[in-house]
Amino acid sequence: MLERLNEIEAAALEALESVKDDEALQAWRVAHVGRSAPIKMVYKEFGKLSKEERPAVGKRANEVKVALEAALTERAEAIKTAELARSLEEDHLDVTLPGRPVRHGGIHPATQTLRRILTILADMGFQVYTSREVESDEYNFQHLNFPVGHPAREMQDSFYVEGGKEDNPLLMRTHTSPGQIRAMREFAAESPENPPSIRISLPGMCYRYEQITSRSEIQFNQVEGLAVGENITFSDLKGTLNDFARRMFGQHARTRFRAQHFPFTEPSAEMDVECFLCEGEGCSVCKKSGWLEILGCGMVHPNVLQAGGYDPRRYTGFAFGMGPERQAMLRHNIKDIRYFWGNDARFLEQF
Repeated sequence: MLERLNEIEAAALEALESVKDDEALQAWRVAHVGRSAPIKMVYKEFGKLSKEERPAVGKRANEVKVALEAALTERAEAIKTAELARSLEEDHLDVTLPGRPVRHGGIHPATQTLRRILTILADMGFQVYTSREVESDEYNFQHLNFPVGHPAREMQDSFYVEGGKEDNPLLMRTHTSPGQIRAMREFAAESPENPPSIRISLPGMCYRYEQITSRSEIQFNQVEGLAVGENITFSDLKGTLNDFARRMFGQHARTRFRAQHFPFTEPSAEMDVECFLCEGEGCSVCKKSGWLEILGCGMVHPNVLQAGGYDPRRYTGFAFGMGPERQAMLRHNIKDIRYFWGNDARFLEQF
């Protein structure tokens, strides 16, 4: 049997010397190391050997098998190298040809607008404060002066998630305003008797269970601003937002305020900016009015201040909130908000 193994090895290696291409190499592999190869037949005949012969024959059979597999790998590398050399000699290679361009991604248009807003607010002294996306009913509604039975609490308006308590369930935040309470409590905890002033911006993703249309989505970015301190008035709010509008839309941007109602501010208002597409003449984007609504605002409600740990008899504050996607839609005349989350490269590469 040992003699037969030597013959198998010698015959296989001799046949391998004449292999010059991949097709012949595959044929050699099947014939000499495949399932029906002579070396595999030797393993099947082990049962016929005596106990004394088996160790020596088994050792030698393994040696032959390893040698043939190593020779196969070596020959495959040699053939590959030879084919490459032949290709370089026969084919014309123009090394001066430019390479294929690599496409680079860009910053998402919603992120561009978000960064611009936060940069402007940072220049105005607003520090970024981030808050959680999964909130409790207590922070999302109760502390923000939403009474029990308010429509915003309905299952049709909010995404509720597992966890929490029966009277205080968990949900995906419907606005960034819960961050106001968390920020105020965090600052007030530093000095309960004399809480410091606050000036923060609160960016983040919000979620509402709405019908997806060209004007509404179930998720959207929001940026909120909050300022709390002594002797803060509505005039401070108007001055801050007018300055923001000039920095955001140009030094000659005109603004106006309209009365509105929000549970967590009193008084409340919405701010419009003169349409920067038609310059107030009236177009399809501003619906011929010459004005574009960009944010809601108001003086922080005393109940909200108290929930945050600030005495409303001593402290006042203002808050405002805006949507980066909405401003991007207005600025670039985008008709469908679904483009922002559709991941269509034809839309995204325009920015």
